[in-house]
Amino acid sequence: MPQALSEAEGRAAVVAAARRWLGTPYHHMADLPGLGVDCAMILVRVFCDLGLVEPFDPRPYTMDWMLHRDDERYLGFLLARAREVPPSTGSGPEPGDVVLFRVGRCFAHGGIVTASQPLTMIHAFAPARCVVEEEIGRNAWIAERLGQAKVFSYWGV
Repeated sequence: MPQALSEAEGRAAVVAAARRWLGTPYHHMADLPGLGVDCAMILVRVFCDLGLVEPFDPRPYTMDWMLHRDDERYLGFLLARAREVPPSTGSGPEPGDVVLFRVGRCFAHGGIVTASQPLTMIHAFAPARCVVEEEIGRNAWIAERLGQAKVFSYWGV
């Protein structure tokens, strides 16, 4: 993505790129549009393919690593490439930001915010078996974890 884009244009590009993955089947560690992706690799593909972050690959990782380990792998790869938006700022997540949820012992599920009101995100969700765009409040599994969620932004790094 050319650096001449404004923050608003960059955020719109992230949302548009994420929407191209809608309907892609959930597949652990995959990153092929229309064929398979998981919640970590959709973030990698969107932000790397747009040229916002340097290419990297967090694989391999097991499907249940967050249940048996304390190391914050997912959180670590986000912190290296984005800034955490503290809840005390008063502003909520904006389109193009990433919301990360605790699963088991670690932060292990994330999605790309597409709307602030109501809070909506695109994520590769194993129970849905594909990439979906949904209001967080309409997904009980996500909504119950929202109080402990972390928000990250590429902008302002």
